[in-house]
Amino acid sequence: MFGFSQSIVDSTFNNFLSETFSISDWQRGLLELPRELPGFLVVFFSALFFFLCSRRLAVLANLLCAFGILLIGFASSGFSVMLVWLFMFSVGQHLFLPLNASIGMELAVKGREGRRLGQFAATANVAMILGSFSVFLGFKFFHVTFSISYGVAFFGFLAAAALLFGMRKNQPDTARARFQLRREYRLFYWLNILYGTRKQIFLTFAPWVLVTVFSQKTQMLATLLTVGGVIGIFFKPLVGRAIDRLGERIVLAGEAALLVFVCVGYGYSREWFSEATALVVASACFIADQLLLSTGMARATYLQKIAVRPEDVTQTLTMGVTIDHIFSIAVALSGGIIWVALGYQYVFLLGAAIAVVNFFSALQVRTRNST
Repeated sequence: MFGFSQSIVDSTFNNFLSETFSISDWQRGLLELPRELPGFLVVFFSALFFFLCSRRLAVLANLLCAFGILLIGFASSGFSVMLVWLFMFSVGQHLFLPLNASIGMELAVKGREGRRLGQFAATANVAMILGSFSVFLGFKFFHVTFSISYGVAFFGFLAAAALLFGMRKNQPDTARARFQLRREYRLFYWLNILYGTRKQIFLTFAPWVLVTVFSQKTQMLATLLTVGGVIGIFFKPLVGRAIDRLGERIVLAGEAALLVFVCVGYGYSREWFSEATALVVASACFIADQLLLSTGMARATYLQKIAVRPEDVTQTLTMGVTIDHIFSIAVALSGGIIWVALGYQYVFLLGAAIAVVNFFSALQVRTRNST
């Protein structure tokens, strides 16, 4: 249900911004400050609700997503008002990110956590296909509006909250434990920093290229998300199995190497090819990057394998989200400046450079089961 609703938001949000508020490239980058700030604050929100176990906190996260997106769709009288509702939605979204992985690993057989996360990701992918395909049909044939689509997403997030509420409660952590940083996890923190910067370039500027540079409509983004979702049904379980069989080091390094080519293709396809061919290349890069994001499972399983204590996993995943968002916010703001001053190509050149650093960092990954 979360995947279904999230895909509706992902398929429509950039076009919603462009068509409703006619914002500039610089404003699009600046928008990431209120959207990503909750990611930085997630450890503080998590500590604020220390009395809730991870599964009850996941319920609250989905309720915030539900009412945040509902207000974006029906109560955004102006751009500034919309930012308030976006902040609420984003708090819920970022609270749920680390909980999704930690709850998933709690429901796995020891040693097969990657496979379980891959299964969950594939299941979510099916729902994401339904969400993005419904957006495609609704906007192309039934004159669905952004408000209606966000109303549907509201009910999806609400259903996710209800289903999570039905899960058995587990033991909550103390507030103090949620603020701890441990030297043993420093490579995990560094990998999260690199992931945050790389992720932000994809989430913010990749769809913005399709909307503004290639002038694509909502239906196009929904189609690409649908195609990526279909491939992901088979791809994500394979990633999970690769993590269990090959190890996190190979999976993370392989993702970083592929990302170099994705960034270069995205940034320079329009200069090297005709308009039609460039759109095909950019679309392929969009789908590839969407699939490569699933390798984030390897960071979660890596952390679980090196965890000093089992209870460190959820707390450290949450802290990782906070740390990576310090840098992802900076990349979003600087990326907007780079886009305006030099051109969008240089934003993706920066992404390629980050991928190179990520490659060599991933080679340093070691677990108790690897050499």
